[in-house]
Amino acid sequence: MAIGGLYVAQSVIGGITWAGLPAVMRDQGMPLDHIGLLSLIALPWALKFLWSPAIERFRLPPVGRNRSGTIVLIGGLISVAGLFAVGALGPGMLFPVLACLTVVAFAASTVDIACDGYAVESLSRENHGWGNAAQVGGAYFGSAIGAGLFLVIVDRYGWQAGVWTMAVLLILLGLPFMLRARRATLVETREHVPSLGSALKRPEIRKGLLAAAVYVIAQKAALGMVGPFLIDAGLDLTTVGLLNSVGSMFVGLAAALLGGALIRLWGIRAVLILAIVLQAAALFFFAAFHQFDAMPKAVLMAVSVASSSGIMALGFVALYAQFMRWSDPKQAGVDFTLFQCMDALVSMVGGIVAGYVAQYLGYGVFFTCAGVIAIAAIPVIAMVSDRN
Repeated sequence: MAIGGLYVAQSVIGGITWAGLPAVMRDQGMPLDHIGLLSLIALPWALKFLWSPAIERFRLPPVGRNRSGTIVLIGGLISVAGLFAVGALGPGMLFPVLACLTVVAFAASTVDIACDGYAVESLSRENHGWGNAAQVGGAYFGSAIGAGLFLVIVDRYGWQAGVWTMAVLLILLGLPFMLRARRATLVETREHVPSLGSALKRPEIRKGLLAAAVYVIAQKAALGMVGPFLIDAGLDLTTVGLLNSVGSMFVGLAAALLGGALIRLWGIRAVLILAIVLQAAALFFFAAFHQFDAMPKAVLMAVSVASSSGIMALGFVALYAQFMRWSDPKQAGVDFTLFQCMDALVSMVGGIVAGYVAQYLGYGVFFTCAGVIAIAAIPVIAMVSDRN
């Protein structure tokens, strides 16, 4: 519950930033190239590896108690304050909102370093699956709130009510971890000093960085434009919000559980490749829908839910299971952070490029190119991932 609450909270912020806010801005007529700038908010997530060793050394001092709770408390308060500021500003003030959300992203990404390290070191090996389920399942549950419930509240009660409701929710989600962290009174002596050098010397880390970059390009880079695409196809904010909410809460969670079962049956590599193939098919469908515009919108809604929730969950359960295998428990906050930074960096650059391509070449060309890139990524993923 403690770890899952933090992962849900982080994903609420991510859902607002990368799914909810783009749809709100498009609904107000903002151009796609401006919406693509929201990907810049991923910069702290892409660069947090720079301060992850310092955070790990503070969290795990040579002699003393684990300080995960202190990091979570400070980062959580900054995130809540940032969301209250965003609610006061309004979505039309693009650059001040970007600045506030970047501060929130900095705080949330720092909390994530502590949370990932805490999860890897605190859970026994046989319970790593539960930790992975909390991470991926929490991510989709949080996305259901940030990308779904948030849009419904904004559409019915206004921007301020939506954002401030999410800020209060962050406080509630962080309470289980704070209560758990207060019990961590054991004083320990630690010989290993976490560092980037120790991580980058290991071949598993270098292989993981390549896997993260390629897989994110194949799976995530195009999904930032799905919300604006649905708005332009004639759906209103409430409908898009309900799709995001229902998709993440039910389809995403079910797919995460299915992914865990399939990994045990088929291995990590097979699940990763299956998810890429299914995502490519969804992207080609979006291109065809834009080109012909004769298919029922119900089919479009079903495919969008499957793409952004089901297929993503299926694949990322396998990817994060692979990351957990490659992370060293003595500095898991650093190792896992490196993988996530590559994820965020590629997502940020891909989101900006996606906005410009969709704006100036059209949705048809954009989704077709994204599908081709996904297919081209399959051989690389097959080469670097574990078969078993």
